[in-house]
Amino acid sequence: MEPITPLTLETEKAIQVKPRANFWQIWNMCFGFFGIQFGWTLQMNNMSAIYEYLGAKPEDIPGLWLAAPMTGLIVQPIIGYLSDRTWHPRWGRRRPYFLIGAILSSLALFVMPNSPTVWIAAGTLWILDSCINISMEPFRAFVADNLSDKQRAFGYAMQSMFIGAAAFIAGFLPSYLVKWLNISRDKVAGGIPQNIMWSFYIGGIMFIGAVLYTVLRSREYPPRDPNWKQKLNAQHGSGFSGAVKEIFHSVTHMPQQMKRLALVQFLTWPGLFLMWFYYSTGVARDIFKGDATSTDAAVSQLFTQGLEHANATSSILNLVTCFFSFSLPFWVGKFGRKMTHTFCLLIGGVGLISVNYITDPAMLYLSMSMVGIAWASILSMPYSMLAGHLPEDKIGIYMGIFNFFIVLPEIIASLFFGKIMENYLGNDRLLAVQIGGCLLVLAGFVCALIVKDKMKEDLL
Repeated sequence: MEPITPLTLETEKAIQVKPRANFWQIWNMCFGFFGIQFGWTLQMNNMSAIYEYLGAKPEDIPGLWLAAPMTGLIVQPIIGYLSDRTWHPRWGRRRPYFLIGAILSSLALFVMPNSPTVWIAAGTLWILDSCINISMEPFRAFVADNLSDKQRAFGYAMQSMFIGAAAFIAGFLPSYLVKWLNISRDKVAGGIPQNIMWSFYIGGIMFIGAVLYTVLRSREYPPRDPNWKQKLNAQHGSGFSGAVKEIFHSVTHMPQQMKRLALVQFLTWPGLFLMWFYYSTGVARDIFKGDATSTDAAVSQLFTQGLEHANATSSILNLVTCFFSFSLPFWVGKFGRKMTHTFCLLIGGVGLISVNYITDPAMLYLSMSMVGIAWASILSMPYSMLAGHLPEDKIGIYMGIFNFFIVLPEIIASLFFGKIMENYLGNDRLLAVQIGGCLLVLAGFVCALIVKDKMKEDLL
């Protein structure tokens, strides 16, 4: 299939409704998320373990994640603002940001596993997360830009499919590098195992390759109005002060649907962050009885094996996400977007709660499969429910602001949960994961009670 070239301005003016995209057009516009998620999964699955390999204590882990979301809080709305005001005849509106973010993220993935100390690893994570945000944030707007409201649910479900597929492969990658290529689990000079190091290298290549595919094989619609940029600048001005004014105005004038979904997101994402902070190391220590800092080689190996098992169960989570994503349009047709998201959150919450009661490692596959159902919905339904309520010329900035309600919970968890772990939970990692499950259940009930499923409901 030949790459689709951008439409001319004259052609675009003749289009009153966005034409229906075929399967492969949607595939091409979403494929870059495969690379983004590949790199992101390696980061989320392994960073807490990397910190512990380098000597960090459990109560230090949340704080070491803090710099990344703090930067995301700033980067996401700025990238949304800039991409709303970008147009290039060849590269379009969102695609330049995909590519710049991918190049920088890939470089950071090569640097990360060579970190010799905790603080260098934390600094590299800060850079990596910022660069991933540059690529990831415009992708949500990209789907909304190019698809009609009727196709957006499928477009975001396709993104979820690629996210699940990439995360499935990336989760298994460290253990299969040992099995297939005989790469050692031994620690290199900096203290990080060789199989994890090579996983990050492969992740860097996958990241840039997948994003480059989308950049070259997809198109964007040019602005209909030749004076579009001047009209946008006339509202709040241009330059830095104009950006600050528009971001502040957009935050204070969010659509009602966005406010409702923001509360659901604000409850959902702390549960996920607690899973990412503590699930892998909790399984390695509490179920496999390993210790990352032990001088006993056997105990240290148990920790690495436990980490690999946790990553394998997380990969099953993502495999379920990949396949369940295809069924989301069916469930949406049957129950609506709101109730589909509600049911998925409840299932995922029960899955996380169950983790703290498991003694047989094999049962973790079932628990994580339940979380995979929730993850498929979390990655698609909120954006599908939101996109139709946003003004067309501000989709980028509003999608960036919507991500506040992902980043803010991570900041709060990073600032305060370390003390909760140390003073109230006795550093029980799996109990923290269970609390995360309770938050998903609460988010499900809130979604059912306050979110509107259709545009006409928003007027009631």
